[in-house]
Amino acid sequence: MIARNGQGYLQQGLGAADLFTYLYFAEALIDPLNPNWAERDRIFLSTAHNSAVFHATLAERGFFEHSRLETYTQDGSELEINVSERLGPVVEATCGSLGQALSVASGLAQSAKRQKRAFRNYVILGDGELQEGQVWEAAMYAASNQLDNLCLIVDLNHLQVEGHTETVISMEPIDKKFQSFGWAVKVIDGHDFNALREGFEYARSNSNVPTVIIAETTVGKGIPFLENLMSHNMVLPADVADQCLTYLKSDK
Repeated sequence: MIARNGQGYLQQGLGAADLFTYLYFAEALIDPLNPNWAERDRIFLSTAHNSAVFHATLAERGFFEHSRLETYTQDGSELEINVSERLGPVVEATCGSLGQALSVASGLAQSAKRQKRAFRNYVILGDGELQEGQVWEAAMYAASNQLDNLCLIVDLNHLQVEGHTETVISMEPIDKKFQSFGWAVKVIDGHDFNALREGFEYARSNSNVPTVIIAETTVGKGIPFLENLMSHNMVLPADVADQCLTYLKSDK
């Protein structure tokens, strides 16, 4: 998908692939045959530019045919470089401006509690987004309103457009910051499915507090010559893409 354009958000997608896989295939209560199901769990992609892995996940989960991935970023296609509601109900909110999804999800979570509805609300947020003040306003609001049906997943890959997050604005200790805001916190290896399972079980076990799962991930995960290579919007020639795909399809 990315090689067709010659560049794109490859490193983030490889790093978050395990998070998307577990959330969409093992955790969230969703129905690809009925994406408008009123009691579905809601998933918000705050890092809307991380669209290649998002669209690939939806195709794998059965929300649309794999052939549709060939239209990714083409003029007129609903599979945009920044995920938007043009794709349909599977996109709960357009979050192209970073830092907004937690606010939207908090409002929906509060509405669900008032209506005594059981669906849960998940937000995938990039660690660079934590530099946005709106995230922390939403964090205060969610804790103040005891939104235990809200689960935030921070994709802690240490990458943002300017480079390594800690060279831009130091945000550590992230776990203690959320704890001080009144959240339950779980720090996990974002590539370990057992750790992911424990993290989501922990989130569902908490009462009267929202939960944040801080998932430590590696950009470029799965391709040795790309792992930990800090490239926000990677130039990807076709021959390099072929090498990547060959490696992923091999027995390693």
